[in-house]
Amino acid sequence: MTWTELSILTTHEAVDAVTNILHEAGASGVVIEDSKELDKERIDKFGEIYALNPADFPKTGVVVKAYLSASSFLSETIEEIKLAVANLVNFDINIGENLFTLCEVDEEDWATAWKQYYHPVKISERFTIVPTWEDYQPVSTDELIIELDPGMAFGTGTHPTTVMCLQGLEKVVKEGDTVIDVGTGSGVLSIGAAMLGAKSVHALDLDEVAVTAARENVELNKMDSIVEVFHGNLLDTVKEPADVVVANILAEIIMSFTDNAFSIVKPGGLYVTSGIIGAKKDDVKAALEASGFVIEEVLMMEDWVAIISRRP
Repeated sequence: MTWTELSILTTHEAVDAVTNILHEAGASGVVIEDSKELDKERIDKFGEIYALNPADFPKTGVVVKAYLSASSFLSETIEEIKLAVANLVNFDINIGENLFTLCEVDEEDWATAWKQYYHPVKISERFTIVPTWEDYQPVSTDELIIELDPGMAFGTGTHPTTVMCLQGLEKVVKEGDTVIDVGTGSGVLSIGAAMLGAKSVHALDLDEVAVTAARENVELNKMDSIVEVFHGNLLDTVKEPADVVVANILAEIIMSFTDNAFSIVKPGGLYVTSGIIGAKKDDVKAALEASGFVIEEVLMMEDWVAIISRRP
């Protein structure tokens, strides 16, 4: 089905009124692109980095977008919308440039076009990330396939930090190990650890949405008998030490709990950390060493770093 995307460049003052006009004209929802979004201060609750692209926002004012179904009355509907918005000045509402633009959008593109960019990816000696809709056959007998659906997770599992963590786990996880996954996100690292032979994996995340997504992915990969996913901050829900701890989070967060991580890794155990931008590599290494860890290996991919360290 083809839809008409109607965009109106207006003012912050007029957003509510314009939105109401679009709803009354038959739009089931609107998209608001506000130039002020670029300057908003946000609370970094889960350790995210907010990186908004200025190209996605107007330089000034607000763009309000609505999607109208194609029909024989579409031209009349758009003219009615234009008149209604123009009439807002009679209510002392500043409508700004009041610039209208139209384009056609294919509904199929919204639902499936992004899938063309997501295919099976071999990310290490043994691991291959496969989207759930792909029919993929292993190319070797020891290949480990992790199925992910980005629609219910947080990405494709192929970001450099995730790739390096999986490569690190592949190096250190042994049959029968206990593993803790701090900030599990989509659960991909927990699934990987379980596939490598861990007897139990304790995964946790502060974000309840991540907890739900991770549980769904764990079940999808039939690892729910090994992996348990908990809602918790850093190591709050952990009761027992583990052979391997993995944390794919920001450098600042890693440095904030190195002492706690040291206490939860068994003597002789390993700590795999990533999510570290290149400029923070030495700071994280110093923090780990100050807590007692011995750096065993540093992995680098693009401008990202992963560090494998051991508790003596």
